[in-house]
Amino acid sequence: MADKNKNKFARKLLHKYRLVILNEDTFEEKLSFKLTKLNVFVTITLSAILLIAATTYIIAFTPLKEYIPGYSSAELKEKAANLAYTSDSLQNIIKLNNQYLGSIKGVLTGDLETNTLNRDSVLPPSEYDEYFEEVTPSRADSLLREEVAQEDKYNILPSATENINFSLIPPVKGSISEGFNAEDRHFAVDVVVAKNSPIKSVADGRVIFSEWTAETGYVIIVKHGYDLLSVYKHNASLTKEQGDVVRAGEVIATAGSTGEFTTGPHLHFELWNEGTPVDPTEYIDFN
Repeated sequence: MADKNKNKFARKLLHKYRLVILNEDTFEEKLSFKLTKLNVFVTITLSAILLIAATTYIIAFTPLKEYIPGYSSAELKEKAANLAYTSDSLQNIIKLNNQYLGSIKGVLTGDLETNTLNRDSVLPPSEYDEYFEEVTPSRADSLLREEVAQEDKYNILPSATENINFSLIPPVKGSISEGFNAEDRHFAVDVVVAKNSPIKSVADGRVIFSEWTAETGYVIIVKHGYDLLSVYKHNASLTKEQGDVVRAGEVIATAGSTGEFTTGPHLHFELWNEGTPVDPTEYIDFN
């Protein structure tokens, strides 16, 4: 009985059929195929295997796999790694720039401790001062320090070589009513001048701040080479804007007495070297 059913199934598989394609209007036979169930089954199976093989090849060995969710290329991984490194570098740059902007803000307000600013470090001084132990210098060391200090007294750029020609010109000429005093947090010299006298840039540079402030009136700050900043406060007007490039001796403002902290027409002039206020009279002759 089982052999009979098996033979019957085999005959059905091998039973021939004819697939005919006719013209619907004329019933003309255009194309015909002789088929069996076995041929149809084999054809469908082989087509499915070829389709699976082709899809696998495309996914495994062609760039089209990048468009399939869950797959990523080596190029994308490399770009992601580079972006991660760039992001980390930008975070450090942002920290340095924020510290630098804080230094400029301290220059404007005068609320700044001396010898605490360094754009090359993102750590406050309290975090690394503990690693240094104060040592009392010997007499020979003190004499050497004094000699070096006298030699460098008029050199605002101790790291500059002798063949670099860099000097500062006075922003104005006049008598000094109040000098530089770091202990009293007066990081400037006040030079008495006539109202609307021209204020000049002490060296070549670029204007990084040119605005009105309530306490010090019209303020302009110029960034020069070698991390040098010059600050001019209480001006009657400003002739340069932020971003302008100025030359040594070029007029950048006019003298006045603007702002809350002023007692008359004068120039409040500050000089900052690598984030530290210095006495301008050691480098500029105002008389």
